[in-house]
Amino acid sequence: MTTLTQTNPTPLWREYWALTKPKVVAMLMVTALVGMFLAPHSLLPVGHYLAAVVGLWAGMASAASINQWVDQRIDAIMARTQGRPLVQGSLSGAAALSFAAVLAAISMITLTLWVNPLTAWLTAIGMVGYAGIYTRYLKRATPQNIVIGGLSGALPPLLGWAAVTGEMSAHAWLLVLIIFVWTPPHFWALAIHRRDEYAKAGIPMLPVTHGVKLTKDLVWYYTVLLALVTIMPYLIGMSGPIYLVGASVFAVLFMKEAWILRRTDREGQAMRTFGFSLVYLLGLFMALLLDRAWYLLSV
Repeated sequence: MTTLTQTNPTPLWREYWALTKPKVVAMLMVTALVGMFLAPHSLLPVGHYLAAVVGLWAGMASAASINQWVDQRIDAIMARTQGRPLVQGSLSGAAALSFAAVLAAISMITLTLWVNPLTAWLTAIGMVGYAGIYTRYLKRATPQNIVIGGLSGALPPLLGWAAVTGEMSAHAWLLVLIIFVWTPPHFWALAIHRRDEYAKAGIPMLPVTHGVKLTKDLVWYYTVLLALVTIMPYLIGMSGPIYLVGASVFAVLFMKEAWILRRTDREGQAMRTFGFSLVYLLGLFMALLLDRAWYLLSV
Protein backbone atom coordinates (compact mmCIF):
# COMPACT_ATOMS: atom_id res chain seq x y z
CA MET A 1 0.00 0.00 0.00
CA THR A 2 1.47 3.34 -1.10
CA THR A 3 1.25 6.30 1.25
CA LEU A 4 0.91 9.67 -0.43
CA THR A 5 2.61 12.60 1.28
CA GLN A 6 0.69 15.81 0.80
CA THR A 7 2.58 19.07 1.03
CA ASN A 8 0.83 21.68 3.13
CA PRO A 9 0.03 24.78 1.08
CA THR A 10 1.55 28.09 2.10
CA PRO A 11 -0.88 30.05 4.31
CA LEU A 12 -2.62 32.79 2.35
CA TRP A 13 -1.32 35.53 4.62
CA ARG A 14 2.25 34.50 3.78
CA GLU A 15 1.53 34.91 0.08
CA TYR A 16 0.32 38.47 0.66
CA TRP A 17 3.29 39.11 2.92
CA ALA A 18 5.66 37.94 0.15
CA LEU A 19 3.91 40.34 -2.21
CA THR A 20 5.20 43.27 -0.13
CA LYS A 21 8.90 42.36 -0.62
CA PRO A 22 9.40 42.35 3.16
CA LYS A 23 13.22 42.34 3.16
CA VAL A 24 13.45 45.25 0.73
CA VAL A 25 10.80 47.25 2.57
CA ALA A 26 12.48 46.50 5.91
CA MET A 27 15.71 48.08 4.67
CA LEU A 28 13.82 51.11 3.36
CA MET A 29 12.07 51.46 6.71
CA VAL A 30 15.42 51.39 8.53
CA THR A 31 16.59 54.39 6.49
CA ALA A 32 13.25 56.14 7.09
CA LEU A 33 13.53 55.57 10.86
CA VAL A 34 17.08 56.92 10.87
CA GLY A 35 15.87 60.01 9.05
CA MET A 36 13.15 60.36 11.67
CA PHE A 37 15.65 60.02 14.50
CA LEU A 38 18.18 62.45 13.01
CA ALA A 39 15.61 65.16 12.35
CA PRO A 40 15.73 67.90 15.01
CA HIS A 41 12.28 68.04 16.62
CA SER A 42 10.51 68.14 19.95
CA LEU A 43 9.30 64.80 21.29
CA LEU A 44 5.95 63.94 19.72
CA PRO A 45 3.14 61.70 21.01
CA VAL A 46 3.79 57.99 20.57
CA GLY A 47 0.75 57.77 18.31
CA HIS A 48 2.37 60.15 15.85
CA TYR A 49 5.43 57.91 15.47
CA LEU A 50 3.27 54.78 15.17
CA ALA A 51 1.12 56.42 12.50
CA ALA A 52 4.24 57.44 10.60
CA VAL A 53 5.63 53.90 10.69
CA VAL A 54 2.32 52.33 9.61
CA GLY A 55 1.72 54.90 6.87
CA LEU A 56 5.22 54.72 5.42
CA TRP A 57 5.32 50.92 5.54
CA ALA A 58 1.92 50.62 3.86
CA GLY A 59 2.98 52.97 1.06
CA MET A 60 6.21 51.09 0.39
CA ALA A 61 4.46 47.71 0.57
CA SER A 62 1.80 48.90 -1.88
CA ALA A 63 4.46 49.99 -4.39
CA ALA A 64 6.24 46.63 -4.00
CA SER A 65 2.99 44.76 -4.66
CA ILE A 66 2.28 46.76 -7.81
CA ASN A 67 5.86 46.16 -8.92
CA GLN A 68 5.28 42.40 -8.76
CA TRP A 69 1.99 42.72 -10.63
CA VAL A 70 3.65 44.65 -13.47
CA ASP A 71 6.71 42.35 -13.57
CA GLN A 72 4.93 38.98 -13.70
CA ARG A 73 6.36 38.05 -17.11
CA ILE A 74 9.90 39.05 -16.15
CA ASP A 75 9.67 37.37 -12.75
CA ALA A 76 8.73 34.09 -14.44
CA ILE A 77 12.03 34.18 -16.37
CA MET A 78 14.38 35.35 -13.61
CA ALA A 79 15.53 32.52 -11.33
CA ARG A 80 15.54 34.65 -8.18
CA THR A 81 11.90 35.70 -8.66
CA GLN A 82 10.25 32.54 -9.96
CA GLY A 83 8.91 31.68 -6.52
CA ARG A 84 6.88 34.87 -6.17
CA PRO A 85 3.13 34.44 -5.53
CA LEU A 86 1.88 35.82 -8.86
CA VAL A 87 4.33 33.69 -10.84
CA GLN A 88 3.34 30.56 -8.90
CA GLY A 89 -0.34 31.36 -9.30
CA SER A 90 -0.99 31.29 -5.56
CA LEU A 91 -2.44 34.79 -5.87
CA SER A 92 -4.33 36.30 -8.78
CA GLY A 93 -3.46 39.60 -10.41
CA ALA A 94 -6.79 41.04 -9.27
CA ALA A 95 -6.09 40.04 -5.67
CA ALA A 96 -2.64 41.63 -5.81
CA LEU A 97 -3.98 44.90 -7.20
CA SER A 98 -6.78 45.00 -4.65
CA PHE A 99 -4.29 44.39 -1.86
CA ALA A 100 -2.03 47.15 -3.20
CA ALA A 101 -4.98 49.54 -3.40
CA VAL A 102 -5.95 48.85 0.22
CA LEU A 103 -2.37 49.43 1.37
CA ALA A 104 -2.16 52.67 -0.62
CA ALA A 105 -5.41 53.90 0.92
CA ILE A 106 -4.19 53.02 4.43
CA SER A 107 -0.95 54.87 3.76
CA MET A 108 -2.52 58.04 2.42
CA ILE A 109 -5.27 58.24 5.04
CA THR A 110 -2.94 57.51 7.95
CA LEU A 111 -0.24 59.94 6.86
CA THR A 112 -2.66 62.73 5.95
CA LEU A 113 -4.80 62.56 9.09
CA TRP A 114 -2.31 61.58 11.78
CA VAL A 115 1.12 62.64 10.48
CA ASN A 116 1.10 65.52 7.99
CA PRO A 117 0.06 66.15 4.36
CA LEU A 118 3.64 66.75 3.19
CA THR A 119 4.68 63.23 4.17
CA ALA A 120 1.59 61.82 2.46
CA TRP A 121 2.39 63.67 -0.77
CA LEU A 122 6.06 62.66 -0.73
CA THR A 123 5.10 59.03 -0.10
CA ALA A 124 2.64 59.14 -2.99
CA ILE A 125 5.37 60.54 -5.26
CA GLY A 126 7.68 57.73 -4.20
CA MET A 127 4.99 55.12 -4.89
CA VAL A 128 4.27 56.49 -8.36
CA GLY A 129 7.98 56.85 -9.08
CA TYR A 130 8.80 53.24 -8.20
CA ALA A 131 5.68 51.32 -9.18
CA GLY A 132 4.82 53.46 -12.18
CA ILE A 133 7.67 55.39 -13.74
CA TYR A 134 10.50 52.99 -12.91
CA THR A 135 8.78 49.60 -13.09
CA ARG A 136 6.43 50.33 -15.96
CA TYR A 137 8.66 52.49 -18.14
CA LEU A 138 12.29 53.11 -17.19
CA LYS A 139 13.14 49.48 -16.41
CA ARG A 140 12.22 48.49 -19.94
CA ALA A 141 13.36 51.63 -21.77
CA THR A 142 16.96 52.51 -20.86
CA PRO A 143 20.13 51.03 -19.32
CA GLN A 144 20.10 54.09 -17.07
CA ASN A 145 16.91 52.76 -15.46
CA ILE A 146 18.57 52.25 -12.07
CA VAL A 147 20.26 55.65 -12.08
CA ILE A 148 17.13 57.62 -12.95
CA GLY A 149 14.65 55.43 -11.13
CA GLY A 150 16.85 55.20 -8.04
CA LEU A 151 15.47 58.47 -6.72
CA SER A 152 12.18 56.90 -5.66
CA GLY A 153 14.01 54.25 -3.64
CA ALA A 154 16.22 56.91 -2.07
CA LEU A 155 13.33 58.92 -0.60
CA PRO A 156 12.66 57.06 2.70
CA PRO A 157 15.07 59.15 4.87
CA LEU A 158 13.32 62.29 3.60
CA LEU A 159 9.94 60.73 4.38
CA GLY A 160 11.01 59.95 7.93
CA TRP A 161 12.42 63.45 8.36
CA ALA A 162 9.25 65.08 7.02
CA ALA A 163 7.06 62.85 9.20
CA VAL A 164 8.40 64.40 12.41
CA THR A 165 9.22 67.94 11.24
CA GLY A 166 6.58 68.65 8.59
CA GLU A 167 9.26 70.04 6.29
CA MET A 168 12.10 69.12 3.97
CA SER A 169 15.66 69.94 4.95
CA ALA A 170 18.97 70.07 3.08
CA HIS A 171 20.25 67.54 5.61
CA ALA A 172 17.43 65.16 4.71
CA TRP A 173 18.15 65.58 1.01
CA LEU A 174 21.79 64.71 1.71
CA LEU A 175 20.63 61.36 3.09
CA VAL A 176 18.61 60.90 -0.10
CA LEU A 177 21.72 61.70 -2.16
CA ILE A 178 23.72 59.03 -0.33
CA ILE A 179 21.19 56.30 -1.19
CA PHE A 180 20.81 57.68 -4.72
CA VAL A 181 24.56 57.31 -5.36
CA TRP A 182 24.65 53.91 -3.59
CA THR A 183 21.91 52.39 -5.76
CA PRO A 184 23.78 51.96 -9.10
CA PRO A 185 26.81 50.03 -7.77
CA HIS A 186 24.49 47.99 -5.55
CA PHE A 187 22.18 46.95 -8.36
CA TRP A 188 24.70 46.76 -11.20
CA ALA A 189 26.69 44.19 -9.22
CA LEU A 190 23.56 42.02 -9.10
CA ALA A 191 22.87 42.73 -12.78
CA ILE A 192 26.34 41.43 -13.71
CA HIS A 193 25.56 38.16 -11.95
CA ARG A 194 22.10 37.95 -13.57
CA ARG A 195 23.13 39.32 -16.96
CA ASP A 196 21.95 36.32 -19.01
CA GLU A 197 18.57 36.30 -17.29
CA TYR A 198 18.04 40.01 -17.93
CA ALA A 199 18.99 39.49 -21.56
CA LYS A 200 16.51 36.63 -21.87
CA ALA A 201 13.79 38.77 -20.28
CA GLY A 202 14.54 41.65 -22.67
CA ILE A 203 15.46 44.09 -19.92
CA PRO A 204 18.15 46.59 -21.03
CA MET A 205 20.30 46.44 -17.92
CA LEU A 206 23.74 48.01 -18.34
CA PRO A 207 25.72 44.71 -18.49
CA VAL A 208 23.37 43.55 -21.26
CA THR A 209 23.53 46.69 -23.40
CA HIS A 210 27.09 47.92 -22.73
CA GLY A 211 28.94 44.85 -21.52
CA VAL A 212 30.27 43.58 -18.22
CA LYS A 213 33.61 45.42 -18.39
CA LEU A 214 32.06 48.90 -18.57
CA THR A 215 29.61 47.97 -15.82
CA LYS A 216 32.45 46.85 -13.56
CA ASP A 217 34.27 50.13 -14.23
CA LEU A 218 31.18 52.13 -13.33
CA VAL A 219 30.59 50.12 -10.16
CA TRP A 220 34.10 51.12 -9.07
CA TYR A 221 33.69 54.80 -10.01
CA TYR A 222 30.38 55.01 -8.18
CA THR A 223 31.85 53.52 -5.00
CA VAL A 224 34.57 56.21 -5.10
CA LEU A 225 31.91 58.89 -5.61
CA LEU A 226 29.88 57.36 -2.79
CA ALA A 227 32.87 57.55 -0.45
CA LEU A 228 33.16 61.29 -1.17
CA VAL A 229 29.43 61.91 -0.75
CA THR A 230 29.29 60.08 2.57
CA ILE A 231 31.92 62.40 4.06
CA MET A 232 29.61 65.37 3.54
CA PRO A 233 27.45 64.85 6.68
CA TYR A 234 30.62 65.27 8.75
CA LEU A 235 31.90 68.24 6.74
CA ILE A 236 28.69 70.23 7.18
CA GLY A 237 28.40 69.44 10.89
CA MET A 238 25.44 67.12 10.52
CA SER A 239 27.36 64.24 12.15
CA GLY A 240 30.48 63.83 14.27
CA PRO A 241 33.60 61.67 14.50
CA ILE A 242 31.82 58.40 15.23
CA TYR A 243 30.03 58.65 11.91
CA LEU A 244 33.19 59.74 10.11
CA VAL A 245 35.11 56.69 11.30
CA GLY A 246 32.25 54.34 10.42
CA ALA A 247 31.68 55.90 7.00
CA SER A 248 35.40 55.76 6.21
CA VAL A 249 35.79 52.11 7.19
CA PHE A 250 32.73 51.00 5.26
CA ALA A 251 33.77 53.08 2.23
CA VAL A 252 37.20 51.43 2.12
CA LEU A 253 35.67 47.96 2.39
CA PHE A 254 33.10 48.68 -0.33
CA MET A 255 35.77 50.10 -2.65
CA LYS A 256 37.89 47.00 -2.02
CA GLU A 257 35.05 44.73 -3.14
CA ALA A 258 34.37 46.90 -6.18
CA TRP A 259 38.09 46.94 -7.09
CA ILE A 260 38.30 43.14 -6.91
CA LEU A 261 35.19 42.97 -9.10
CA ARG A 262 36.75 45.36 -11.60
CA ARG A 263 40.20 43.80 -11.80
CA THR A 264 39.46 40.08 -11.59
CA ASP A 265 37.09 37.46 -12.93
CA ARG A 266 36.81 35.76 -9.56
CA GLU A 267 33.78 33.50 -9.51
CA GLY A 268 30.96 34.86 -7.38
CA GLN A 269 32.58 38.28 -6.88
CA ALA A 270 29.62 40.13 -8.34
CA MET A 271 27.33 38.62 -5.71
CA ARG A 272 29.90 39.29 -2.99
CA THR A 273 29.96 42.92 -4.03
CA PHE A 274 26.16 43.01 -4.11
CA GLY A 275 25.92 41.37 -0.70
CA PHE A 276 28.41 43.75 0.86
CA SER A 277 26.55 46.74 -0.58
CA LEU A 278 23.62 45.78 1.66
CA VAL A 279 25.90 45.53 4.68
CA TYR A 280 27.42 48.85 3.70
CA LEU A 281 24.15 50.76 3.62
CA LEU A 282 22.92 49.33 6.91
CA GLY A 283 26.30 49.97 8.52
CA LEU A 284 26.43 53.52 7.27
CA PHE A 285 22.99 54.36 8.63
CA MET A 286 23.76 52.62 11.91
CA ALA A 287 26.85 54.85 12.15
CA LEU A 288 24.62 57.88 11.66
CA LEU A 289 22.32 56.58 14.37
CA LEU A 290 25.10 55.84 16.86
CA ASP A 291 26.73 59.20 16.24
CA ARG A 292 23.45 61.03 16.88
CA ALA A 293 22.74 58.96 20.01
CA TRP A 294 26.21 59.73 21.38
CA TYR A 295 25.68 63.43 20.74
CA LEU A 296 22.31 63.45 22.54
CA LEU A 297 23.75 61.60 25.53
CA SER A 298 26.73 63.93 25.80
CA VAL A 299 24.87 67.26 25.73
